[in-house]
Amino acid sequence: MSTAMNFGSKSFKPRAPDKGAFPLDHFGECKALKETFMKCLRNNNFDNSLCRLQSKDYLECRMDNQLMAKEPLTKLGFKDMMDPPPSQADTDPKP
Repeated sequence: MSTAMNFGSKSFKPRAPDKGAFPLDHFGECKALKETFMKCLRNNNFDNSLCRLQSKDYLECRMDNQLMAKEPLTKLGFKDMMDPPPSQADTDPKP
């Protein structure tokens, strides 16, 4: 009988998760990178500034496997770790 009373209810509309919420890695696609990052954190008393390369690699894996939204790494705090564009890398400033 309870189904007869649901005619007026709205249907469920899925939406993307809020920023910072992303699916679990059920298939372990990025597990090795996560473990490397966690090991680095443990070895460095959880000072994440010493594990930025591992963090970057882990986030890239998650984005490559659609486990989180693609974001430019510069927006994720890795601007200083990015290679300069080829047009800038070719020009060597003279001292």
